Amino acid sequence: MKLTSIRIISKDIKAAVAFYEQAIGLNAKWYTEDFAELSTDSITIAIGSVRTMQLFSEGLTDFAGTKSTIIEFLVKNVDEEYERIKNITPEIIQEPTTMPWGNRSLLFSDPDGHMINFFTPVSAEAVQKFS
Repeated sequence: MKLTSIRIISKDIKAAVAFYEQAIGLNAKWYTEDFAELSTDSITIAIGSVRTMQLFSEGLTDFAGTKSTIIEFLVKNVDEEYERIKNITPEIIQEPTTMPWGNRSLLFSDPDGHMINFFTPVSAEAVQKFS
């Protein structure tokens, strides 16, 4: 089994795609007005409008951003990323902080309330894990 993508459902897909393009520095590929993808070398972030959920079931059209899932990106320097990200979103949950497991993390939200973590390994053990 291979994890290939994470799909985010958005109330305003144009705003969500624009946000992710700025946040991760990639251009989205639009397949329809309700579906776009941003692909990295390791995973694809798929973004669908609320309307796409109707294709699965009529009961799936109500949603809200979640605070129980975090989308994580390994970055070279989380402190430098913070200087850029704070100009993109007012939803900074946690400024860069060194966590007990050895990563320095920046936690913020996208326009729909989904949490995003940019992190940089800083302890010897964390650096080795991601080398």
